[in-house]
Order: sequence, then structure tokens, then C-alpha cells
Amino acid sequence: MAIQEDIISSLEEKTKRVIQVAEELRINNEQLQQKVDELSGQLRTKDQEIEVLESKYQSLKFTKTLISSPEDVKNVKLQVNRMVREIDKCIALLNR
Repeated sequence: MAIQEDIISSLEEKTKRVIQVAEELRINNEQLQQKVDELSGQLRTKDQEIEVLESKYQSLKFTKTLISSPEDVKNVKLQVNRMVREIDKCIALLNR
């Protein structure tokens, strides 16, 4: 009888441990899912920012073709370089 009681007790302990591990895994899974949702939202935001920046870049590029003075060309180049740096920053954020 004592052996059966020991076996039952051992099974109960193991069952409780399995339930505890399963609960910990469920909580961990929920946390990871929240992180995925958060990162997905950030990615969508960065994608939108990139689209806006690309649109601005195209506008600046077109404007550059219309500008004739060397001073204006220099200013446009500086603006374009600034925009490219911003785009690179956004891409770097997306690659994290």
C-alpha cells in the first residue's frame, strides 16, 4: 500500500509541476505575442514614414532638375542628403 501511495504522491507532484510549467509557458507566450504586436505596429509606422520620406525625396529630386543656379543646386543637394540620412535611420530602425 505504501508503494502505491508513494507512486500516487509522485504522480501528483509531477502533474502539479507540469501544470505549473504549462502556465509559465502560457504567460511567456502571451508576453511574446504582445511584443510581436508592438513591433508590428512600430514596423507599420516606420513603413509609413519611409513612404513619406521617399515621396519628399522624389519631389526634391524633381525640383533639382528645375533649379538652374549653382547656389540652389547646392542647397537642394544638402536637403537631399539630409533626407537620405533620415531614410537610412528609418531603415536601420526597421532592421533591429
